[in-house]
Amino acid sequence: MTDDGTTVAAATGTLGYEQARDELIEVVRRLEAGGTTLEESLALWERGEELAKVCRRWLEGARARLDAALASPEESGEGGEGGDGAT
Repeated sequence: MTDDGTTVAAATGTLGYEQARDELIEVVRRLEAGGTTLEESLALWERGEELAKVCRRWLEGARARLDAALASPEESGEGGEGGDGAT
């Protein structure tokens, strides 16, 4: 089962946020609909967990970029102020 886990992890590592989110939505729909075997349900659950991790990493990265941009307004402000003074 570790081979499947590493394959899934490698496959999800290349997904963009929207792709992972959309696939996660589909996994949840299938789980909620029922009608799957226990083995299929477990596989779907594991896939959903991996997809959720991918989404979480993308969102954390976006938050870090926003925080960095908000933390350094002096840098963007200095360039803009110098340009305004020259005009």
